[in-house]
Amino acid sequence: MVMTLNTNALWDFPADRSRQQLAALTYLTAQSTVKNRIDPGRLALMGWSMGGGSLQSAASTPSLKAAIPLAPWDLSDVSSRITVPTMIFGADGDTVASVDDFALPFYNGLVSAPDKSLIVLKDTDHFTFTDPNTTIAQYSVSWLKRFVDNDTRYDQFLCPTPNDPNTVVFQITCPL
Repeated sequence: MVMTLNTNALWDFPADRSRQQLAALTYLTAQSTVKNRIDPGRLALMGWSMGGGSLQSAASTPSLKAAIPLAPWDLSDVSSRITVPTMIFGADGDTVASVDDFALPFYNGLVSAPDKSLIVLKDTDHFTFTDPNTTIAQYSVSWLKRFVDNDTRYDQFLCPTPNDPNTVVFQITCPL
């Protein structure tokens, strides 16, 4: 099951967005009309931009199976506290959440994550993540299938590190 949500306010900071993400997961698993169809032991999350709150959610919720921050922007770096498999996407032309200032330091800070990946998309910007993108979909689905479903058949799409012409950086811990 997949759920999307909007923030309470456009300028909510990552800590606020993290609380909103986690409240949505709690609602889905405990109160929603579909709660009986959701396995609370198989939860993951993604977030874009100040959805860098996904990093905060992963740091505070080690029971998550995976996290995928997209062009994460967050002034507080909690990456060293994350123990959840985390795939970070960045955009090589991002002037809002530049790879050098955000995605790369967050990736390097994932010292306790059992598996991690950094994918920097070629010829893209911060708003690339608001449109359909095959590269993002391919690797996100593979990451989620691998870690949420524990389906090792998806390892082949992640390791060895793909030589993808749509990326300028593709780092991943192999073997998964």
